[in-house]
Amino acid sequence: MLMNVTATRLFSGSDQGIRKNVMLRHVDGVITEISEAARPEAAPRSLILPAFINAHDHARPRASSFGAVGMPLESWILRTVVGTPVDPYLTAASALARAAQAGCAAMMVHYTRPSGTMPLLDEVKAIGRAAGDVGIRIAFAMAVRDQNPIVYGDSEPVLAGLASDERKTIEELFVRTPMSPKAYIELTDAIAAAIGGPKVDVQLGPAGVQWCSKPLLEAVAENSAQTGRRVHMHLLETIYQRAWADERFPGGIVRYLRDIGLLSERLTLAHCIHARPDEIEMIAASGARIVTNFSSNLHLRSGLAPIAAAHACGCAIAVGVDGLALDEDDDVLREMRLVQMMHGGLGFKRSWTPQEFFALAIRNGRRATGAPGTGELAVGAPADFVSIDLDRLERDQIVDADPLDLLFARGNASLLSELVVDGRTVAKAGRCLGVDLPAIEQELRGIHRASAATYAHVLRAWPRLSHRLQGWFEAQLTCN
Repeated sequence: MLMNVTATRLFSGSDQGIRKNVMLRHVDGVITEISEAARPEAAPRSLILPAFINAHDHARPRASSFGAVGMPLESWILRTVVGTPVDPYLTAASALARAAQAGCAAMMVHYTRPSGTMPLLDEVKAIGRAAGDVGIRIAFAMAVRDQNPIVYGDSEPVLAGLASDERKTIEELFVRTPMSPKAYIELTDAIAAAIGGPKVDVQLGPAGVQWCSKPLLEAVAENSAQTGRRVHMHLLETIYQRAWADERFPGGIVRYLRDIGLLSERLTLAHCIHARPDEIEMIAASGARIVTNFSSNLHLRSGLAPIAAAHACGCAIAVGVDGLALDEDDDVLREMRLVQMMHGGLGFKRSWTPQEFFALAIRNGRRATGAPGTGELAVGAPADFVSIDLDRLERDQIVDADPLDLLFARGNASLLSELVVDGRTVAKAGRCLGVDLPAIEQELRGIHRASAATYAHVLRAWPRLSHRLQGWFEAQLTCN
């Protein structure tokens, strides 16, 4: 189907700068022409940009709704069990629709907490169906772990301080027979056969080095090398993970990942907040990417990642929301702005211009999610783009300014007028067209509230469990 889109301004994502009065033509999901056009007299003024990418997320409910607020990751992960998906399709559709309304053409779904309400492969198919209904591209990785379910080591000191019924509750929720490396590879193959396709990139998803044994990590590395399948994994997100890695891998955790062949251009690493300069250099040399998740790091008190230093040594940087945007609203544009503000330079020295940062975040995000193309709007590229309401962006402009500079000064998801993915309008005027997001979220709230009593025993045990967790990490793992 042929579509013509006129724009007052267009930024292609290349070094060509901002073009004025442009007509973008796309046919069957591919851009076929970008040419000059007459200035529209009455139409709303618009700025067309490459569509945004959420390069690290989990497609889960908002954590604060379940009381997971103001705590470090090591407690937060256990507390969010209360928000386990009650309906995989509705939960995924809700998260993906919020991403679409924020202008995301593609999103990484690192699936860390299955609902347990249906066979795992059926749950994955429900998530694939949600992505199809919403209309955005996804990368999907079933997160896997086979060690350290409660703390990064022996959990007996934590469990021993709980009452017997509380201990039974926690063990039933978290201490389970792990999947073997062979079974995980077979599951990933089955997932790829079930939902893989032009708009779904199935990846391998080790949860993180502290949660995965050496045999599991080595099996993932070997399978990725053999098949070319991408890998998505957390790394060095917290000070406690840094201390654990230094104890278990005195030769260096990143060096170990390199030596087993996991560190490659197929690998995307989320966070890397506590990676050291020599480790960042190894990541950069391998072609692997780092996804920074600025607001999530703030919410969980994890620290500030060395993103400017990583960029300076040639590391590919992408941006993720991680389910914890600043206002828990999945606004990836605001996330890009925060990364730019925090890491974009000091004094007169710039790490990048806003235009350069926008382009690299989209390009590297597409590589991380397996989305086709570089994100640049050009003939032959996928028709994945957003339209920004230029009148609202420039609402009080007095002198001429670059629209990208303005976008990074004041932009947020409310300025989006349209998202087009693969040539199809997916969101318009702040509303996802493929699903009814308000109805879905209302239904989810009702189900969660009706089933809240299911986790009453967890909430009763939480004060003691939280206290024991804090004591364990402070006693067992310290970071120099």
